[in-house]
Amino acid sequence: MQNKELSPSRIVIYQLLPRLFSNYNPTNSSHGTLEENGCGKLNKITEKALEEIRKLGATHIWFTGLLEHATCTDYSQYGIPADNPLVVKGRAGSPYAIKDYYDIAPDLAEDIPRRMHEFESLVERCRKTGLGVIMDFVPNHVARQYASDARPEGVNDLGEHDNAEAAFLASNNFYYLPGQELQLPPELYNLPYVKDSGVSSYHEKPAKVTGNNRLSNAPHMHDWYETVKLNYGVNYLQNDETHFYPAPDTWYKMRDILMFWAGKSIDGFRCDMAEMVPVEFWNWVIPQVKEKYPKVLFIAEIYNPPAYQEYVEKGKFDYLYDKMGLYDTLRAVVCGETPARQISAVWKSLNGLDAHMLRFIENHDEQRIASKQFAGDARRGIPAMAVAALMHTGPVMVYNGQECGEPAAGASGFSTDDGRTSIFDYCSMTQWLKWANEGKFDGALMNEQEHRIRNFYEALLNVSRHEVFSKGDFYDLMWCNPESDNFNGSAVYTFVRYLGKKAFLVVANFHKENPIRLSIQFPNDLWELMNVQQPFSVYGKDRIWDGKEFFADGTEIEQQGLSIMCEASAAYAFELEITSD
Repeated sequence: MQNKELSPSRIVIYQLLPRLFSNYNPTNSSHGTLEENGCGKLNKITEKALEEIRKLGATHIWFTGLLEHATCTDYSQYGIPADNPLVVKGRAGSPYAIKDYYDIAPDLAEDIPRRMHEFESLVERCRKTGLGVIMDFVPNHVARQYASDARPEGVNDLGEHDNAEAAFLASNNFYYLPGQELQLPPELYNLPYVKDSGVSSYHEKPAKVTGNNRLSNAPHMHDWYETVKLNYGVNYLQNDETHFYPAPDTWYKMRDILMFWAGKSIDGFRCDMAEMVPVEFWNWVIPQVKEKYPKVLFIAEIYNPPAYQEYVEKGKFDYLYDKMGLYDTLRAVVCGETPARQISAVWKSLNGLDAHMLRFIENHDEQRIASKQFAGDARRGIPAMAVAALMHTGPVMVYNGQECGEPAAGASGFSTDDGRTSIFDYCSMTQWLKWANEGKFDGALMNEQEHRIRNFYEALLNVSRHEVFSKGDFYDLMWCNPESDNFNGSAVYTFVRYLGKKAFLVVANFHKENPIRLSIQFPNDLWELMNVQQPFSVYGKDRIWDGKEFFADGTEIEQQGLSIMCEASAAYAFELEITSD
């Protein structure tokens, strides 16, 4: 089979955890073992599964949790040292507590000694399907018991030549607390998997600084206690004094890791907590990787809007998380905490960085739309997702299960009943199992309403790749539609995307109960930008929700506005045909 060309007009990312995606075991016992609850495998992410993801509209898959990380499952018979459960979050372990940067998690393999081969086969299946592969790069912290047995010959391990008697040295890979022993949170000793293991202690002296910059030998339960912070040459003990010249040893080790995976046909790296690593490192490393692999994408998880410009211009990132801006605002609108009109302030605050922003409504860190902690109903996320996907030209992302209304109900173990699908436990997703249908990926177990939600996502993501949305301009209509009996800006957000005379009108109704009739006003300068002159007429047909149509002449629109009825919790992308008389 020939590999399909990977040249998307718009990047659409489908995030999935292999541990969850291909786990068809519905048991979901709290704190269950791998044997009890099951675990997805890379080999079970079949060409059929990938074809369905491609059909959904995705251009790339972000495979979360590929790298070997700390886990309570014992793989010592395969030469992989067992982890102390006191420094593992959940039986499965956090995919962000990396144990070996050069290896694949054994949980994900059917034939564990051939786990790298199984990964490479998955990459080849993605190539055949025309899907790009994105993986996590976790540069800020590693598991407390990090030890790479898969590193290439001649590569020194992290910390191998550290001077642990020094709190900080630019040549060290870790930070130390000399003379102090690590004191783990006392709550850990009551966790079921710790009790089951019979392990009663973990010794680390001198203690290393915890991953979330906890400069104490006694991290709390809410800290990233299972990880240790990597040293990029910033002395946090001396007023954040920097030692970047010559480049610290950690920089070279991280560059080699990126080069290793880029050499395995990786199309991009989602860089975990990128802002906790100096921007100077990114400025140094990304150009080096791109010199050899020019098409590799770098996406920064970042939560500090004042730093956005710097991480794009100096840090050289292609894309940044738009969490603190658009995600937070859309969530507030869905929950009735802020008016839809407030969305306009988000793009204005970005000062032209919109094309660099990755938009989403769900990911592994955020609560599911359908969870009781968020909206309680998958349909209520429809207007938010439409706005996120269609506002600008940057990439859009959906999280595995979002398109099926996954509610993340109940506690999985270490992960409490918090509205998130656990990344720490062996578990499966109840709604997703209906679509996956034991690997058939046909949705045969879904009901009509569930299919309607998924059909919306498929229509939306595919429409988002239309040239109008991938290349066209954005025109916010909210400024010329003030609050009135004919326009409810608290519940409705609307804008136009255009490329010459090709155009879409997007209308999103966030009201969870009421349909809304509104009259949308269009300013004359929009028609001028599109080179449309009176007299003209407009035909519009929705491409993402229900196929609604309208027809109006230009004089009518100019004098009365465009009258549209919008269902509750619905969104429309009207493709416009403009005819000049």
